[in-house]
Amino acid sequence: MVDVQVRDAPDEHRFEAVTDGVVVAFSMYDTVGTTVVFTHTEVDPRFEGHGIASALVREALDAVRASGRDVVAYCPYVKGWIARHPDYQDLVRHSKS
Repeated sequence: MVDVQVRDAPDEHRFEAVTDGVVVAFSMYDTVGTTVVFTHTEVDPRFEGHGIASALVREALDAVRASGRDVVAYCPYVKGWIARHPDYQDLVRHSKS
């Protein structure tokens, strides 16, 4: 796995995975009240297959949890990642009927 740091870039509305000072992946989001809506995740093709997207999403969701917010995952990658990690499903905002 590539050494990667994840940071929130709120002005860009995304979490970024950075290696050697270069953004190699990002996960776009919007904020609606206390909900973080993940809309798109992208990894530079040169860095695919190194676990970067998984690390990015895990750390982004950890940051959301630490801030006391919840999540809506429109991004297929984030949605699938949460489905495979039951310990993060408590973050998912459920619609109230």
